[in-house]
Amino acid sequence: MTDVPQLSTMSLEDISTLAEDIDLEVKLARGRDGRGELPNSFFETYSAMANTDGGTVLLGVREHPRGRFSVEGLQDVPRILKKLWDELNNRDKVSANLLSHSRVREVDMDGRTILRIDIPRAARSARPVHLGRDPLRGTYRRMHEGDYPADPETVRRMLAEQVEDARDARVLQEFGRDDLEPSSLASYRNLFASVRPDHPWNTLDSKEFMRMIGAYGRDRENGAEGPTLGGLLMFGRLPSILDQLPHYILDYQEQDPESGTRWLDRVTTDGSWPGNLFEFYRLVMPRLTADLKVPFRLQGDRRSDETPVHEALREALVNALIHADYTGRVSVLATKRPDGFAFRNPGTSRIPLESAVRGGESDCRNRRLQKMFQLAGLGEQAGSGIPKIYRNWRGQQWFPPRFSERLDPDQTALELNMRSFIPAEAQARLRERFGERLDALDEAERLALALAAAEGTLTHARLKDVAGAHPADASKALSHLVREGFLDSSGAGRGVVYSLPEEDTPEAKTLRERYLDSVSTTPPTGADDTMHGGENSVHSAESSVHNEENSVHNEESSVHNEENSVHTNPDAAHLPDPRIYPLLRAASSSVRGRARAPRAEVERTILELCAEHFLSLRDLADLMGRTQETLRIHYLGKMIRDGRLVQLHPSTPNHPRQCYRVARRDETP
Repeated sequence: MTDVPQLSTMSLEDISTLAEDIDLEVKLARGRDGRGELPNSFFETYSAMANTDGGTVLLGVREHPRGRFSVEGLQDVPRILKKLWDELNNRDKVSANLLSHSRVREVDMDGRTILRIDIPRAARSARPVHLGRDPLRGTYRRMHEGDYPADPETVRRMLAEQVEDARDARVLQEFGRDDLEPSSLASYRNLFASVRPDHPWNTLDSKEFMRMIGAYGRDRENGAEGPTLGGLLMFGRLPSILDQLPHYILDYQEQDPESGTRWLDRVTTDGSWPGNLFEFYRLVMPRLTADLKVPFRLQGDRRSDETPVHEALREALVNALIHADYTGRVSVLATKRPDGFAFRNPGTSRIPLESAVRGGESDCRNRRLQKMFQLAGLGEQAGSGIPKIYRNWRGQQWFPPRFSERLDPDQTALELNMRSFIPAEAQARLRERFGERLDALDEAERLALALAAAEGTLTHARLKDVAGAHPADASKALSHLVREGFLDSSGAGRGVVYSLPEEDTPEAKTLRERYLDSVSTTPPTGADDTMHGGENSVHSAESSVHNEENSVHNEESSVHNEENSVHTNPDAAHLPDPRIYPLLRAASSSVRGRARAPRAEVERTILELCAEHFLSLRDLADLMGRTQETLRIHYLGKMIRDGRLVQLHPSTPNHPRQCYRVARRDETP
C-alpha cells in the first residue's frame, strides 16, 4: 500500500476515491452506548489487510448499498485509541504491530470526528500476521472486500517464506547427480561459455561448475552434499523433480480463438522431454518470438536479431520461472495469442506490485535460479526486469502490461497486449457515438473511453496504470465521465467496473414506453404544468428539465414527452422498472457523488427528478447519493412548505409510502 497524505479533513468524495484506489473498510464503531468503541472485527480486517496488500479502515462511517457512505462520527476517540494500542502490543491478541502514530489519525468530516487507520502490507518476514498464538487458526486474508480465514496450506507457505530468503537454496541430501539431466547441463555450459568465453569457471569439472553457479551445495551442519532445489529445478529429470515437488507443472500454449481448437501448439511436462526449467526455456522462447518481425540492425560490426519485444518476452518468461512458488497448486503457464502474450506463475509477489513496476527493489523467491539465468545472459539485474518489460512495451505504442495477483490459489499474472495504445477502430466508434462531445474531454478522460471501448470494461486501477495518473485524478476523470453519461458504473469500492452505456436503440425506447403505459395510473393533466416563480421556476429557461438542449425529458429521448407522458404508480416503494432508472440517474448526475454540492443545485435536481413522477424518499436518496435523513430535514420539508413540492399523502406526513412530486398550478397554495 502506498503512503497516504497527512490529511486533517476529508469529504465523502475523498472516501469514494479511497474506495477505488486502495482496499477500504468502513466500520460504524458506535459501541453499545453510542459513544464509540473499537469493534472486535477490526483485528480480523487488520490481519487480512496486512497479509494481502494493505488498506485503510475508517471508524465512525456507515456504508450503504451502491458504495455510498454517511458519516456518524465518534464521541469517545481516546477510549478507542487506548484499546487499539493496548491490543496491538499484546502478543496474545495479535502477532505484530505494523502501525505507527502517523498511520492512525483523527479526521474531521463535516464537523464530526472519525478515525482513519492505514494498515501497511506486512513485510515477508512478518507474515503471517495472525490473531492469537496459533497462526494456523488466526490468519486472515482479504478477498472480494471481505476478511476470510486462510487455509492451513497457505499459512504454511507464508511461514516458509518468512524464514527462507531463497526457497531454492536448500541442499537436497537425498538427491544425487543421477537425478540431473546431463544434456541439459552440457547445453547450459555451452551457452555460458558463449556469453563468457574467458570466464575461469569454463575450465571446472561439472560438479565444481554447478557448485559455483549455485546448483550444487553442501549442508554445513552435517557435511552432506547434493543438488540444491534450484539445481534440481534447472537441470533435473522430471520424475526426480516430481518426487520433491508433486504439483510441479510447466505449460506453454499457442492459442487462436478463431481456430476452433484449444491450442495450436503446446509444450508441457508430459515426459516427452527432460521437463526442467532450462529445457522449458529453450523450447518455449523460440516459439514465443517466432512471428516477430526483426529489422536489420547492427551492434558494432555484427547484426543484432533481437528487438525490444524479444527482450521483454525473454524477461517475462524468466521472471515467471524464477519467482514461482513451486509448492503451489498452479502451473507455470506461458500463452501466445494473435493479439499478445500472457505469463502466470504460482505464488504472489514478495513485494507490492507497484514496487516491482517502479523497479529498484527485489525479493526474488528463487535466487539460485535467478543467478543461473543471469550468468547465462538470460535475465536482468535484480529489480530491473519488470520496469524493462513496461518500458519496451510502451515503446511499441501498445497498451501497457497488466500486472496482477490473484488469491485462492495464489498466483501472479503478466499480460502483454499487442494492440495499439489507442486503437483507431475504438476511436472511430467513440467519435461516431459521441461526436463533438469528445473534444471537451481531457487526455485522461479520452484514454478512459478508449480503454472501455477496446477492452469492454475498465477499472480505476487499470486507468491509473495506463495513464500514469494520480489516484485522485483517475477518480475525478471516471466520476466526470459517469456524470456526463459517457460511462456506466457497477459495483462498489475496489469492485467498481466501468463500461460504455448500452446504446439506446429505437426498440429499447419502444419497450420502455409500452411498459410505462402499462403502469400509468393518472392521465396527463395538461400541457401547462409549470409553476409560477420567475427566477426560481423549475421550468425557467436556464434550469428547465424540459429545455431543448439538455433535458432528460426532451422530445427525442424522453419517455415522458407530451404524447406518452405517464405517472409512476404512486404507491410503489421503488421505481417501477429498472429501464427507467438510467434516465433519472442522468438527471441527478450533477450532484451524485458530490458531498458539498450547492444547495440551489440540490434543490434544482430534486425538482427535475420529481417533475413528472411521485418519488419516494428512498428513491431520491438513492438517485442523489444522499441519506434519507439529510433530504428530509434539510430539503424536502422546506420545499413542501414553500409550495414547490406536494406529498402523495398530505394528510399523513409520516405515511410509510410517502412520495413527492413537483406542485402544479392548481396544487400551489
